[in-house]
Amino acid sequence: MSTQVLLPKLGFSMNEGTLAEWLVADGGQVEEGQVLYALESDKSMQEIEAPASGTLKIIAQAGETYEVGTVLAEII
Repeated sequence: MSTQVLLPKLGFSMNEGTLAEWLVADGGQVEEGQVLYALESDKSMQEIEAPASGTLKIIAQAGETYEVGTVLAEII
């Protein structure tokens, strides 16, 4: 069973964010709570943590802007 990694809504008015960089490589092992990626939104940078433990399968490209709720990766 896999867990989707979604672009979170970090503020009331946030509709999209830019995936600044992945901090774990595709295929890398992650632990729940480990920082996965840096998200740029509303002129601030946030580090987003893994919602589960497992192997990271990256779907979204760093440097691109995505809407809130977009699936960025899966943890399997």
